[in-house]
Amino acid sequence: MRVWHNARLLTPDPTDDGVIAADGERIVYAGPAKDAPDFTKVERIDCEGRWITPGLIDCHTHLVYAGNRAHEFEMRLAGASYEEIARAGGGILSTVKATRAASLQELIEQSRPRRDALIAEGVTTVEIKSGYGLSLEDEIKMLRAARALGDRVNISTTFLGAHALPPGETDKDVYIDRVCEMISTVEPMADAVDAFCEGIAFSPEQTERVFVEATRLGLNVKLHADQLSNSGSAALAARCGAVSADHLEHTDEAGIMAMAQAGTVAVLLPGAFYFLRETKRPPVDLLRKHKVPIAIATDCNPGTSPLTSILLCMNMAATCFRLTVEECLAGVTRNAALALGRDDIGTLEAGKRCDLAIWNIAEPAELVYRMGFNPLHLRVFGGADA
Repeated sequence: MRVWHNARLLTPDPTDDGVIAADGERIVYAGPAKDAPDFTKVERIDCEGRWITPGLIDCHTHLVYAGNRAHEFEMRLAGASYEEIARAGGGILSTVKATRAASLQELIEQSRPRRDALIAEGVTTVEIKSGYGLSLEDEIKMLRAARALGDRVNISTTFLGAHALPPGETDKDVYIDRVCEMISTVEPMADAVDAFCEGIAFSPEQTERVFVEATRLGLNVKLHADQLSNSGSAALAARCGAVSADHLEHTDEAGIMAMAQAGTVAVLLPGAFYFLRETKRPPVDLLRKHKVPIAIATDCNPGTSPLTSILLCMNMAATCFRLTVEECLAGVTRNAALALGRDDIGTLEAGKRCDLAIWNIAEPAELVYRMGFNPLHLRVFGGADA
């Protein structure tokens, strides 16, 4: 058994003289020292007054891919439109081409540094989507690569076959039929199924077909919803029992109310908002009004959010979306866990996994306030220093 003492705990009622005890991978006590049991024959770690938070959670990433799209970024800065970039061989299909060409081992090796950048900032759980393979063989390769990155972090895998129309395809309905057929094959490797519901991707009707099949097989569903237009996809996500609806820049109050009733978490992605220089913010006030849990995530991907810093993501959420410090911290801990359908991570309490981040900070606001500074003292993963 291990006991971390002389710590300040980020709990609903922050504790200045706190103790966390773990037996193996599980927390058995988290709270004030005065109420702690008399632990004997334990390893005691003096935290010297440092803050302890739950291990951070990045609940929406496209972290596994090959190649990069830095040249497209340069073209956009020079004034090129999305259509011009696509005609020049860029866009999502350029990542599909590179990812298909990469071997499984190459995909793992290219993705590992992105994972490690998150780990270095106290992240202990990462969601990773497929979606750059768009064929059964290559989607399986992506999911296998994601699972292979789980040696130092919890990995939650999401099948995103309904991300875009593959090269050479012209009929979206035919492709969605094939995605639905893929789900039963990828089910052992996936924790959830996602889709991109937008005019440039797939319709609400096509998305719902995917979700019906995923739900039939017992998989959670998630949705890229209302990012570029209000297609009613937040309400669709709620109707389908989605654990989360992500982006939400164009969601209206009806969609927010549907999410509130269904218990669907809002996942906000400030990296994409910043990188694309968007001006339409997600309806944060409506989310607050209807008490929809708010999570935030890096959306790490090569085209619209090449972000691998969860700390900078929190600062962006506060600065761009006007989230409070408390909302940002909840967004990468307890609400991010809800967005993954996980009840074993995200808070400091008995029974949860002992995934911790120990910080050299005077107050939690520093985690949101600073940019380009990492105050992590120690990461604990499953009860062990990591």
